[in-house]
Amino acid sequence: MRVLIDECAPRALKKVLLGYGHVCRTVQEAGWTGKQNGELLKIAETAFDVLVTLDTNLRYQQNLTGRTISMPAAFRHRGPRSLGTKRFTA
Repeated sequence: MRVLIDECAPRALKKVLLGYGHVCRTVQEAGWTGKQNGELLKIAETAFDVLVTLDTNLRYQQNLTGRTISMPAAFRHRGPRSLGTKRFTA
């Protein structure tokens, strides 16, 4: 699977996904640093299957109808004192 890792996601995620056989690039590696969400989605879906982002507001800020790129839900774990966050393990 071709995976694009957003600027707000940890770059270390790339190593994990590569270990599972995915082809990965970060937004920085693709040369798309600073692109606004709408523009990033438009260009990303031409070359990638999945966009990994921690931007939980993206689905409210953009019209995702008809998009061909998948965006799995990802949550940042901020430690045991944080309320309202979920921790997912692979």
